[in-house]
Amino acid sequence: MAKKPAAIKKPLTKSQILAELSEKTGVAKKDAAAVLDELGNLIDRHIQKGAAGQFTLPGLLKVKAVKRPAQPARKGVPNPFKPGEMMNIPAKPASVRVRVLPLKKLKDMVK
Repeated sequence: MAKKPAAIKKPLTKSQILAELSEKTGVAKKDAAAVLDELGNLIDRHIQKGAAGQFTLPGLLKVKAVKRPAQPARKGVPNPFKPGEMMNIPAKPASVRVRVLPLKKLKDMVK
């Protein structure tokens, strides 16, 4: 049975990640950086306006662009922090949020 690699105690920086990837795969550090940059561009092209709206990194995660509708202004809403007092809530424009969902393989890594 293969032994699980040791846990990393501190988060790695981008240069440390590139060094680790190049060491483990035998790819030049410059090429590993190019792959990460292109992955970022690929995600951007999938979730930008008018595109597919989602990107899946198979087995690990799904990145989605989620449209949030506009919220109308509300007046005379009870204040949850000061009972008996009323407050006004300003309107919020429609927006697009990025949501990252873990997939099965990533969830299993935590167990």
